[in-house]
Amino acid sequence: MTAGLRELKKQQTRQAISDTATRLFLERGFEAVTIAEIAAAAQVAKMTVTNYFPRKEDLALDYHEAFTAALARTVAGRQEGESALAALRREYLAAVERHDPAIGFTGPEFARMIADSPALTARLRELHDQREEALAQVLAAHTASNPGDLTPQAVAALLAAVHRTLFQQVLDLTRAGRSNEEIATAATRSAHRVFGLLEASLGGYAVR
Repeated sequence: MTAGLRELKKQQTRQAISDTATRLFLERGFEAVTIAEIAAAAQVAKMTVTNYFPRKEDLALDYHEAFTAALARTVAGRQEGESALAALRREYLAAVERHDPAIGFTGPEFARMIADSPALTARLRELHDQREEALAQVLAAHTASNPGDLTPQAVAALLAAVHRTLFQQVLDLTRAGRSNEEIATAATRSAHRVFGLLEASLGGYAVR
């Protein structure tokens, strides 16, 4: 088997495990399902599950790596003449248009599963914190901040707080059974409002 085929097989196995776990979690609740049950349903060894997903929570929040890197990646790739704030606002509004699960468009059953699980709620908080830290690192690098300068961390905290707030709104509306179109309308309106609150102070920060 070539390296490319081996990698494809790994990706397929990982996705099959994740899909199986999500189905079981939605049927029975996150806490009620064991790793052994997921392994049996996915027809793999228990060790295979833990090799791909060391934490049970990440079987449910399978997008965690992309989630934690998203804000930093957006700022790092911002356009010429664009500030960090403008880039994040632009990307968020684009994510709303495509009903991106990474900003909370998960479907009501999945949203309720997260809300009903203390473990998943705690893990989500950790992911938000990791995303903020990754953003702070990129801001520090792109503004050539001096050691000890807290500006990048403070700016990252403000920008990450906007995303946390918007994420929670989308999740709450999803749990309430609102349609994606209704949620998108509300999220767009909220995004313009909350990003706008930071325009005066951050509109000229980290301009490429």
